[in-house]
Amino acid sequence: MIEIRAAAPDDLALVADFIRKLAEYEKLSHEVRFDLDTLGRHLFGAHPAAEVIIGEVDGEPKGFALFFQTFSTFEGKPGIYLEDLFVEPDARGSGLGRALLSRLAALVVERGGVRLEWSVLDWNELGKGFYRSIGAASVDGWERWRMEGDAIARLADGR
Repeated sequence: MIEIRAAAPDDLALVADFIRKLAEYEKLSHEVRFDLDTLGRHLFGAHPAAEVIIGEVDGEPKGFALFFQTFSTFEGKPGIYLEDLFVEPDARGSGLGRALLSRLAALVVERGGVRLEWSVLDWNELGKGFYRSIGAASVDGWERWRMEGDAIARLADGR
């Protein structure tokens, strides 16, 4: 039996564990540097920057999705950006990944939104195949760009 529920503050350690497992799967463990208290404040504090849903199989937490609201100026409506999706290896194939994405799609609809978007590592053919199977497609003509660290500090200082 699969259940999807909103994460609560007492799920913080579980969410942190899922984030670490996802980073390990993506071969990016060296990039995980969050502080648990700061993560908790940004997920469950007065002004949450993101939301989390937990997926359970037979009452056991087996996956999560971390997401935040976006906005399309062209559509004039909100959307959801899926930052992280992870399902424990022993729960893959159970339908949990699809159930987590289905809940996010339902949130887009409930909130009057138009898009559910995410990024996929270029080598993750298993993930790409799964996403195609549920009707998702890559966005032609767009590249993902990022600014962080010293580059942000320099720009913020006007340099």
